[in-house]
Amino acid sequence: MATSSASHVPDAPSDIDHEDTVTTLQCHPTENILASGLISGDIVLSSFDVSESNQELKKFPHHKKASRALRFSEDGRRLYSVSKDKSLLCFDVETGKLKKRIRNAHESSIYSMVVTGTHFVATGDDDGVLKVWDMRTKEATVEMKECEDFISDMVVDDNKKIIIASSGEGTLTAFNIRRKRMELQSELFDSEMLCLAKMKQGQKLICGTGEGTLSFFNWGEWGNISDRFPCGEAEINCIMPVTEYIAVIGTDDGYIRAVHVLPNRVLGVVGQHMENFPVEAMSKTADGTCVTTCSHDQHVKFWNIEELKRQKVDTSKKGSKKGKKFLKFSKAKKDDFFSGLVDMDRQDEDHMDSDDLDEDSD
Repeated sequence: MATSSASHVPDAPSDIDHEDTVTTLQCHPTENILASGLISGDIVLSSFDVSESNQELKKFPHHKKASRALRFSEDGRRLYSVSKDKSLLCFDVETGKLKKRIRNAHESSIYSMVVTGTHFVATGDDDGVLKVWDMRTKEATVEMKECEDFISDMVVDDNKKIIIASSGEGTLTAFNIRRKRMELQSELFDSEMLCLAKMKQGQKLICGTGEGTLSFFNWGEWGNISDRFPCGEAEINCIMPVTEYIAVIGTDDGYIRAVHVLPNRVLGVVGQHMENFPVEAMSKTADGTCVTTCSHDQHVKFWNIEELKRQKVDTSKKGSKKGKKFLKFSKAKKDDFFSGLVDMDRQDEDHMDSDDLDEDSD
């Protein structure tokens, strides 16, 4: 468990510990609330605070297999969830009530999700199928298959018209969800495309890859990359913008690294999960002071990024692909990550759903 005893370390909430492996997470857009998805299928809502103990608020045991992705609605009133069990669920955050359930939303397991409107979400599955759902009717208004492998991540433009999807086959695809057609697909790259982030006032789309490289696309020009930046050998599983020029990336070796883009620099290490356990997901708190991460352990960790926002890059010096091992404000120490080891041979067992209702009406 990471500590914060050093006087120079900024405040951050303590770890949120769970009884099972955390597979995904998402921060509430306005409150100090975190949704954690577990390998059992359970979803846990927790409150967190720097000065108070974290508290479990609600637990949703409705999925039967591992939680894959979580997203809050823009107003924070709804929580959407997808799972390896192929279902799409919608919860009322305040009451904890299950509002909508779409069983077998896809023919294969759902991998990714993005909110595309007040009542709409898009989902991508293991076989490359993208669907857009009207949650009022539980009907798919769009269904397209343009990818041959899993849809790893998706972002939507400000007008909620274009979805950009990354795929495990190594392509980036632009879908026009209003005209229900594919706009453009990139050339086939050698490595999996795993995560996406908009940066530089939306002018750039940054993609993390399986070979440890950040690929850059000019927004609207999806045919080929405009730049690429190797960040190491470990695959980049998740990326979160901190400013328009600085992002944090979670990699397969358990590190959370800070990266400056254009000019490209690895600034250093913000933190580390248990050694050799990959960082699977990250989210930013509503006040923007911390990034939360999860790995193949039972802990959600918080990393204060306030100092990171003030980092400056000296463009007169040659860029670094390594950066400082640990940034001076990092609370991570290598010896802190060997407590609470979990059995990595644990199988993804089905979790029986205690609620047999198809849905509860709004």
